[in-house]
Amino acid sequence: MRLPVLVGPTGVGKTAVATALAGLLPVEIVSADSRQAYRGLAIGTAAPSAAERAAAPYHGVGVVDPRERYSAGRFARDAAAWIDGIAARGRTPLVVGGTGLYLRALFDGLFEEPDLGGERRQRLGVWLRALPLATADRWARRLDPLYRGGGRQRAQRAVEVALLAGRSLSALQAAGTPAPREPGAWYAVLTLERPALHERIARRTRAMLDAGWVDEVRGCLAGGVPPDAPGLSAVGYREIVAHLEGRLAADALEDAIAQATRRYAKRQETWFRHQLGGPAVRLDARAAADALARQVVDGYRAAGS
Repeated sequence: MRLPVLVGPTGVGKTAVATALAGLLPVEIVSADSRQAYRGLAIGTAAPSAAERAAAPYHGVGVVDPRERYSAGRFARDAAAWIDGIAARGRTPLVVGGTGLYLRALFDGLFEEPDLGGERRQRLGVWLRALPLATADRWARRLDPLYRGGGRQRAQRAVEVALLAGRSLSALQAAGTPAPREPGAWYAVLTLERPALHERIARRTRAMLDAGWVDEVRGCLAGGVPPDAPGLSAVGYREIVAHLEGRLAADALEDAIAQATRRYAKRQETWFRHQLGGPAVRLDARAAADALARQVVDGYRAAGS
């Protein structure tokens, strides 16, 4: 039996549809959102509210400290355990999220990263984070011929694996990727025309800021979370950290977050068009959440899942 997976770009309305689905099926939700995994970051990650959690149990929300790196491999192991537990309770696991690498790790498998040594990795990380992105990118390309870019975190990972493991990340991945998970995924992809999605992103950015997003970040920093912590590297959090450090003016903050979020949503849309490893139905997210939930259920059943 394939697992139902609800995906789509940030801001498209996945949580509302998942909540509506809880009224149609006995589901428990596994969050495949790399940002929602961190504790203390509920506003900026659009974590499910108390009412949404009352509609269905959630797994994978607020499970790690913002100082920790929550890798795709670790998520896949945790999610597999959550899914098995949900199924054992006679309920339906519903995976919901927009982090493509998490979905790939769960359903297609990722290689088991070797032990890179905590102290050595920490020292190397300090050096890498101090490098300009272009320099870190050049190092990654020299150490891993198959590295194709993707931002600071990917460059840092490529460099640290090559230097600490003695082999490139791409070589390790080719040699050690496990078999795909069974059962596989059945995807419901929420889509929205770009102008409409951009409007939703703008409204949500404004609402998050009004709800105290800046104070949320300020509290994390005051509590000892470093500004370059993994949990604060997400879209929006980077911009707020820059604002609190005096590198981004208050009157430019909202636009900067909305712009970064639009770019992130575009990358997600590209991933969902080309990288899903299973049958998928695409749904127009302009419809009401209840109607979309019914379409998901009908499509899932029609697929013979």
